[in-house]
Amino acid sequence: MSLSPSFVAKSFEDLPGWGDDDHPSAFEVFRRSAFHVLSKPYRSGALGVDFGAFAEAYAEARSVSSLNGAQARTFFERHFVPMLVRAETGLVTGFYEPQVEASPVRTEHFSVPLMSRPADLVDVGDANRPDGMDPYLAFARRTVDGLAEYFDRGAIERGALAGQGLEIAWLADKVDAFFIHVQGAARLAMTDGRLCRVTYAAKSGQRFTGPGKILSELGEIPLAEVTMQSIRAWFKAHPDRVDEILWQNRSYIFFREAAVDDAGLGPIAAAKVPLTPGRSIAVDRLLHTFGTPFYIDAPTLTAFDKRPFRRLMIAQDTGSAITGPARGDLFAGSGDAAGEIAGVVRNAADFFALVPRPLIGGAR
Repeated sequence: MSLSPSFVAKSFEDLPGWGDDDHPSAFEVFRRSAFHVLSKPYRSGALGVDFGAFAEAYAEARSVSSLNGAQARTFFERHFVPMLVRAETGLVTGFYEPQVEASPVRTEHFSVPLMSRPADLVDVGDANRPDGMDPYLAFARRTVDGLAEYFDRGAIERGALAGQGLEIAWLADKVDAFFIHVQGAARLAMTDGRLCRVTYAAKSGQRFTGPGKILSELGEIPLAEVTMQSIRAWFKAHPDRVDEILWQNRSYIFFREAAVDDAGLGPIAAAKVPLTPGRSIAVDRLLHTFGTPFYIDAPTLTAFDKRPFRRLMIAQDTGSAITGPARGDLFAGSGDAAGEIAGVVRNAADFFALVPRPLIGGAR
């Protein structure tokens, strides 16, 4: 496997603000991935960052419990070479873990379910995909006549899965539930006093169509003004049109219950480690390798700390809307404050992948 020409070698001096970053925080996040790979290695991405080349860096990360600022900076500079990810336009958005009130049982107030994976939902790949089935679909429905496309959002919300006991919890608001689907996880403040978490288990398989895109195309919200906040405000002002818009997004997400072991960390995501606010990034997993450090330079993004966003992030998640070599989703944390940050992030950015030195001959 060779490195893609999408990567252009740079030096650490080329990274704006590199010396001012909090390298120990990034090291701690990198170290979590270093321990996870002992049980299951990450798949190498198509751009040529081979997972095996991380072995030395991972081994050293596991050997120490923490590093100070100078030590952590030296660690990354010793093991990696920054490579600009060549792209017409780099883009970062934000995601977070919502926290909402929920009930363990349906009531008049709490009537919108979050559902677990149905028994008839089947993973689909090249080996079992029926002739003629959309190659995009990664999930299907098992029927007596074979596999078929699964029920979409509209069908499920109209009752296609009713009576199967799939409901994990019940929410008061359909829009809250939809944004939990978008984020893929949530903390639930249960009416019985428990704090629990739901996280992604599977999906119906159809393509995601964002409400912001739909509302922009309808002339309801100018594209430049589309944020999570503006979408929520539109739904609040037009409650009679919520289903009309949301059912155009045919994708439906199923969840599983998970513990909240550390309130300071997010859910366990695609890379099988808990996400860290401000340090975990979702990338295109087909192109990139989980565990790769990315230095993100987004000078117009100030929502995180009122300063230009220039941080070392670790690739620990992915998403259906995250496609392309210079496309990332920044994890902002959990709760309403994190949602206020994530909801406004849509900024141009330069992506610098920190590529293990063994892949480029140990260049300095």
